[in-house]
Amino acid sequence: MYFLLLGAINLSRRPLLVSGGHDIAALALALSGLVIVGPMELFFPLEAAIHFGSYVWPLLLALYAMSVVLLLLLLRPRLVIYNITGDKLRPMLADLVNQLDTDARWAGDSLSLPGLGVQLYLDNSPALRCVSLISAGGNQSHSGWQRLETALDLALAREEVARNPRGVSLLSAGILIALIMILAISRNPQAVACSLLNVVEATLRMVGL
Repeated sequence: MYFLLLGAINLSRRPLLVSGGHDIAALALALSGLVIVGPMELFFPLEAAIHFGSYVWPLLLALYAMSVVLLLLLLRPRLVIYNITGDKLRPMLADLVNQLDTDARWAGDSLSLPGLGVQLYLDNSPALRCVSLISAGGNQSHSGWQRLETALDLALAREEVARNPRGVSLLSAGILIALIMILAISRNPQAVACSLLNVVEATLRMVGL
């Protein structure tokens, strides 16, 4: 689903702005399956499984979710703009920040907005046609970042960009993974259904339903 979403974004004619927290949360959700079959299986707590039985999987998933929440709380402010190049974003951003803060100053790819309490630098990823506005330093104003995000979102809504051909590759990867999953499930659907049922029952017992 993550590959399909990125492919659809890159094939659209509009840039997409998301906050750093939403971007990391989506990535964490996309990687959750790999975490389950990777680190969770590798470091599976056998003693806890013997003691708690099938409850251990909801506990492990809750631990992963809390780890992601902790990471989100510790992250500095960041904005991610998909489906746009740095060359196209920079002049648009320059006009915008002049309206938000007349004392705005550029130094290379770094930008200081003292009136908003925001200091950032541009991180451009030409291969993915994605630009990140990353906070520079720990002294940041969250309200200033929110004002910048709102204004930039309105400005991007009026922009039209060319479709990114790499979106086809992302869509193809998503479809290929989905077909592999469907084929794997079709070989032994009963085992998959039983596994899912056990996890759901354990979760419901934990919450007292």
